[in-house]
Amino acid sequence: MPTKRDYYEVLGIDRNATDEEIKRAFRKLAFKYHPDHNHDDKTGERFKEVNEAYEVLSDRDKRAAYDRFGHGGAEGLFGRGFEGFNFGGFGDIFDAFFGGAAAARQAPQRGADLSYRITITFEEAALGCEREVTISRTENCSLCQGVGCKPGSSPTRCPNCNGTGQVRRVQQSLFGRFTHTTACEQCQGEGRIITEPCPQCRGTGKEKRKRNILVKIPAGVDNGSQMRLSGEGEAGTRGGSPGNLYITLSVKKHEFFTRYNDDILYELPINFAQAALGTEVEVPTLGSKTKLKVPAGSQTGQVFRLKGQGIAHLRGRGRGDQLVRLFVVTPDSLTEKQHQLLRELGDSLSPTNMPNPEKLRGFSQRGL
Repeated sequence: MPTKRDYYEVLGIDRNATDEEIKRAFRKLAFKYHPDHNHDDKTGERFKEVNEAYEVLSDRDKRAAYDRFGHGGAEGLFGRGFEGFNFGGFGDIFDAFFGGAAAARQAPQRGADLSYRITITFEEAALGCEREVTISRTENCSLCQGVGCKPGSSPTRCPNCNGTGQVRRVQQSLFGRFTHTTACEQCQGEGRIITEPCPQCRGTGKEKRKRNILVKIPAGVDNGSQMRLSGEGEAGTRGGSPGNLYITLSVKKHEFFTRYNDDILYELPINFAQAALGTEVEVPTLGSKTKLKVPAGSQTGQVFRLKGQGIAHLRGRGRGDQLVRLFVVTPDSLTEKQHQLLRELGDSLSPTNMPNPEKLRGFSQRGL
């Protein structure tokens, strides 16, 4: 038995061809090989081949089956003339393609997810907080509990499909009879009809409502972090579970803190007298203040670490550190007395009083 050619090759089209491209290719070849125009036996066979290819590819369901099963599936599903053909073992495959839409409609469907963006402060992200958000979502009707019927009534079985949600039709084609299963048009594949709709939701079983939801934001979140609140999305259909609510966080920049993972950096300005003689200064931390001792001879770029004063670890205990980086500020306006004192200080300083260049280089090359 000769091997059948690929249907797309027969029509000379790409596998992604549109319906219009399939129809155009068929018309051109059908005219070329039609028996009224040609009496050659080979031309007649070619015409049958073109018709067979078009019969399958022009039908969306047949084409889907052919794309998946090839000629083997096509012969089992569409071949042998279709006369009195019993689908037998191919019934499940056939329903998967042609009854799938109705089956999908009848199955429970999960509700859609919702998204919401919350803007919080740097401190709230570091230490955690609570926010109440108001969302508008679809819920099951509070009057009919999502059934869609007027209270006291119930849906009736669809007379067109006898409650199956599917209708089988027999179509006559060039090659014989073909049974096609589709979703019932009368009940839209539901298998039931609402004769007395709920006055509140008008038979949809759904209603829009606003809800206030308390969102507990854990300590340690960052800009762009996302939280999932399970079951706080849109209501499901036919008993399906509700969707989720996804919260995306936007964190405001801080006035003087900069975040590095779970550590925070604070730039501490001091004058050169404090740097030379040493001092104790008060520095801000998250939510409070603390004292920091600056030793004599401190240089710009020197970093001090305050343990446990940083961001809370999101997935663990404890907190990061606060890094305090010094920079020595040179005054840009001095009194005459200050000028005189600085001149005397400068004259009294020698190279041995200056910091080691290697030490300065170490400060400038730190990763912060």
